[in-house]
Amino acid sequence: MIDYLPTMKNEEPCPCKSGKTFGECCGPIISGARQAETAEALMRARYSCYVSGDVEFLRTSATKAVQTDFDEESSRAWSKAAKWHGLEIIATEKGQPGDDEGVVEFRALYSANDEFCNHHEVSRFVKEDGGWKFSDGDLVGEKPVVREEPKVGRNDPCPCGSGKKYKKCCGRGK
Repeated sequence: MIDYLPTMKNEEPCPCKSGKTFGECCGPIISGARQAETAEALMRARYSCYVSGDVEFLRTSATKAVQTDFDEESSRAWSKAAKWHGLEIIATEKGQPGDDEGVVEFRALYSANDEFCNHHEVSRFVKEDGGWKFSDGDLVGEKPVVREEPKVGRNDPCPCGSGKKYKKCCGRGK
């Protein structure tokens, strides 16, 4: 059996965290030995390409419109600069073998410049030339913190009921 990428061995766990080996999961899709059956399978293979550094597949697994604007150099730089920790599929919508379009929401976890990063994206996929292709995606921002109680100002009465200003009571040193 041949290894699908020189940097990955078939018997290694797949980087996409599917629980399968690379040779059972993303390897055959990346090599072209078989097509991704679902949008999620293509998303997993694309993530594995970032881990392995095979950015050529990132270009070829995108729609023709995306391929035109694909920046191989920056994709390769991101792939090499990051230490990849895993892929978390949050949700899928359509994207099954009988569908023509699908959506995959995911988190790609990695470290770069000694900082842990969470790339949270909603990606859209379409069938083009008989196979699944990445068409576009939107980053998902982190939700802002919503207070359950109103904010206490420094000069407001302390909520503990002492009768003192917050800054002279429970807010001291904050």
